[in-house]
Amino acid sequence: MNRPTTILALLALTPALTLAQGRRRLPSIALTPGLVITRSVRIVPRTYHLAAPASLDSALVTIRGDDVTVDFAGARLEGADPHADPDQAAGVAVRVDGGRNVRIVNAHIRGYKVAIMARGTHGLTLAGNDLSYNWKPRLYSVVRHESLLDWLSYHHNEHDEWLRYGAAIYLADVQGGEIAGNTAQQNMNGLMLVRSDALRIHDNTLSFNSGLGIGLYRSSRNTILHNRVDFDVRGYSHGFYNRGQDSAGLLMYEQSDSNVVAYNSVTHGGDGLFVWAGQTTMDTGLGGVNDNLYFGNDFSYAPTNGMEATFSRNDFIANRVAGSDHGLWGGYSYDSKIVANCLIGDRWGISIEHGQSNLILNNRITGGMDGVQLWANFPEPADWGYPKRHETHSQDYRIAGNTFAGNHVALSISNTARVAVTGNRFLGVDTVAVLKDTSRYRFAGNDEQPAGPESRAAETEACDPQAMLPREYARLAPPAPAADRAVPSSALTRRDRSAIVVDDWGPYDWKSPRLWPVDSAHENPLRLAVLGPPGRWTVAGRRGVAKLSATSGKVGDTLVVAPASDSAGDWSVTLEYRGAATVSPRGERLAAGRPYTFSYGRFEPAADWDARFFVWTDGTDPRAHPAAFDTLLAGTPRLTRHETRLDYEWYGPAIKALPIDRWALDATTAVDLAPGKYTIRTISDDAVRVWVDDTLAIDDWAPHGSQLDTATIRGGKHRIHVEYFQVDGWTEFRLDILRGVRTFAQPPG
Repeated sequence: MNRPTTILALLALTPALTLAQGRRRLPSIALTPGLVITRSVRIVPRTYHLAAPASLDSALVTIRGDDVTVDFAGARLEGADPHADPDQAAGVAVRVDGGRNVRIVNAHIRGYKVAIMARGTHGLTLAGNDLSYNWKPRLYSVVRHESLLDWLSYHHNEHDEWLRYGAAIYLADVQGGEIAGNTAQQNMNGLMLVRSDALRIHDNTLSFNSGLGIGLYRSSRNTILHNRVDFDVRGYSHGFYNRGQDSAGLLMYEQSDSNVVAYNSVTHGGDGLFVWAGQTTMDTGLGGVNDNLYFGNDFSYAPTNGMEATFSRNDFIANRVAGSDHGLWGGYSYDSKIVANCLIGDRWGISIEHGQSNLILNNRITGGMDGVQLWANFPEPADWGYPKRHETHSQDYRIAGNTFAGNHVALSISNTARVAVTGNRFLGVDTVAVLKDTSRYRFAGNDEQPAGPESRAAETEACDPQAMLPREYARLAPPAPAADRAVPSSALTRRDRSAIVVDDWGPYDWKSPRLWPVDSAHENPLRLAVLGPPGRWTVAGRRGVAKLSATSGKVGDTLVVAPASDSAGDWSVTLEYRGAATVSPRGERLAAGRPYTFSYGRFEPAADWDARFFVWTDGTDPRAHPAAFDTLLAGTPRLTRHETRLDYEWYGPAIKALPIDRWALDATTAVDLAPGKYTIRTISDDAVRVWVDDTLAIDDWAPHGSQLDTATIRGGKHRIHVEYFQVDGWTEFRLDILRGVRTFAQPPG
């Protein structure tokens, strides 16, 4: 754990220690497919290559009964080839069916859709297990822009809809127990709780997952303490877009109440904390995600919101959020206490729309656009049940004892009633307050100082939440040994958002060297950053490359690659690294000093697309009048362009001559492919057809949200013809030609 042993750490290790002392008393068994365990056993420690049944209703190994301990003793259970793509993992490795006082310890499980699933268990202990490198889906966002395919939706889970996203640990209807000292990295999700209550979840590492670190659904009275839940993220490209795509370090969903979340490191998540009252609340106005305590956590460097909490009542005490878009987004939050938080350098500190009776006390909010934003917009969506049962005017705020330093606007308040602003310090802010359509407000006892040495020092000085805590809120601190009240940070978790790198399979963990584009992956010449642990590199190979800016160097360099003129779309460069110990993206470990090879390349056959753009109307609607639409495409286009690639993704058109909706594309090109097999892949929203040499290869002409289609072609010269139309909303259309025969599952979002 890289820290002094504490009482809490000993508690986490107690099951493993007890078993270590008593292993001779446990009968030993080997794992076999379909094994049912009904008594305490020790697994013979070796590597088991065993695939699980594809159905998530069954499992490779099932545990049933009361007072059952299964000590894996370091045994490794592998379901898929460790070198296979992560979306090839399938099935459930270990399932706990009911029972009381069931313990699973010291297991290494990888290559499954779900590593451990428990249903209906009372008193479950999972301790000391490594459940990394299980299922996760391929991602389709690129350096310059996201793909809508990658967005997630956790809105429903009454029928285990969350299982389509997989998990290292999936607990349903589990009551009581301990989840301690486990590791779950490089999955889509770490720990998922569904209708599971009164669990003590502490000292786990649930990081570098492409969906969630921890997710709760209708789960209450749990204690989540001193965990590492970092870099659970997707939908981010530094300097280009910060979407998050509904990934999060910690998700609290749908009637998850009275949980305690304290002293956790939850940095670099899509959201750090994402609290949403749930679809039931939106439809009926009842329930919420209420009365949770978030105390002393670090939710910094989120692409979107460090803390987001909507339609709910909660306490946010002594947390830290630095370098995120919002420190706290609290839409429709009410009766919430936001006390002694350090909100440092976020674009916006605290933003609450349609909130009521919230307390904002003794926080430190530095830098950024607005320190505190309060507002309401009417009318609200007519299909929401929530406003029909709740007061939703923005009103009744107490803003007291806060320090604002270096903000553009400290307080931006509109359409709000009854705001008391007392005893705050405003240091070097451009504007103290902007009030619009706001009534019955009171300012008293505030201290305003202009920009100067003191205010600039205040903006950058260290922020200590504990020093800002009023005594009555300090009493809320969850009990823990003193050493465990410190968030378990590291040099990487203290880095800003530039440390987030998301590739085809999720967040990069910085445990091995990597080449990554500084700009778009289609620049020529292309600048590649050499990322990774400290060490040096040399060029080990190149293909189709005319010039490199260097042939050796150190990690942190930028390598400039100039492809050969006849290989601009088909080249690669390979480097050899020597330095610190490495762990590959598939979990292969190499000791310090051992060579590690890594590469970057491009395959994109040269194409000159003759792209013709049209605008259609009711009379030429391709859904209702296909013949008229064909006539439209045979006529004069609104716009003609030559494109080297077809790649369009936007809400507001990037091509100014096009409207936001009701437009179409007709494009043709010729390609010359070397002998072999290839895959044409399209991502489209709303409809696409692709012909290869006048043969219809892809036909997805019914309007749809973003989805994948593929067709296989052979090498040689081909004419490719594309028709695409956009109805409304977001535009996404992309066509790629990939080497080899490739299959792609539709993303689970």
